[in-house]
Amino acid sequence: MDLKNESVVTEFILLGFSGQWELQIFFFVTFSLVYSATALGNILIIVTVTFSATLHSPMYFLLGNLSFLDMCVSTVTTPKMITDLLAEQKTISIWGCMTQMFFMHFFGGAEMTLLIAMAFDRYVAICKPLHYRTIMSHRLLKGFVILSWIIGFIHTMSQMVLIVNLPFCGPNVVDSIFCDLPLVIKLACIQTYTLELFVIADSGLLSLICFILLLVSYAVILVTVWQRSSGGLSKALSTLSAHVIVVTLFFGPCIFIYAWPFNSFAGNKILSVFYTVITPFLNPIIYTLRNQKMQVAMRKLRFLLVSSM
Repeated sequence: MDLKNESVVTEFILLGFSGQWELQIFFFVTFSLVYSATALGNILIIVTVTFSATLHSPMYFLLGNLSFLDMCVSTVTTPKMITDLLAEQKTISIWGCMTQMFFMHFFGGAEMTLLIAMAFDRYVAICKPLHYRTIMSHRLLKGFVILSWIIGFIHTMSQMVLIVNLPFCGPNVVDSIFCDLPLVIKLACIQTYTLELFVIADSGLLSLICFILLLVSYAVILVTVWQRSSGGLSKALSTLSAHVIVVTLFFGPCIFIYAWPFNSFAGNKILSVFYTVITPFLNPIIYTLRNQKMQVAMRKLRFLLVSSM
């Protein structure tokens, strides 16, 4: 079915955070500051990992790739959401909506896979330290990154090929801060029950499986540390608890929205903010900027930059 010929709808209306003008201004300032900090923090991490010789290790290589994906996930949705806060007509073209959904699931699927690779890296470093360099070879690291992008592409294409040709000829209001699969599917002019089940199986199960695997890996790491040294357990708990919080903030809303996606409620907007705005903001802080080695590398780069001017 040709979407251009069959569809009456040419654009969607994003309700976003509607409310009083003062509240809109508050959201505009808040999200602008958070997005700016997210972009700056992740760019700083990417530059530091790239140019600091002391950070050329498997963990920081994966962290640098995570920062890039975080920046991409946030950029797909947040700038549009921010500009809509000051706009009277919060519209997006139908192809702009499709593009937003494509890249959202592309980068999101890649990030989920990369988080699994990072958990495996920590497992090898803690549970098999003598074989760490052998196992986490440069070839395996490149394989992890390529695999994450491939899974992200397959994840988004498997859904978009079914959605891009849906006919939209009726309501065009999306009650969210950005175009998202469950809400856009509901606006189609045909029966979409089978497609709804496919979205649950694809996005919902992917989120749930990745989340469970991450929790299992963290549990294995904690058990291993506890068996070897009770003194190291408190340090491991401190580090992993922060990771678990960020992972939960990312996967929790995804699981809730995509595993039970077609009974929408007002909290969906807040849940969407967590994995598109809050998590990309927290990841640089939790995974990297709290890291002493990263802080030392940043200070050295800043000193070299200042001395060269």
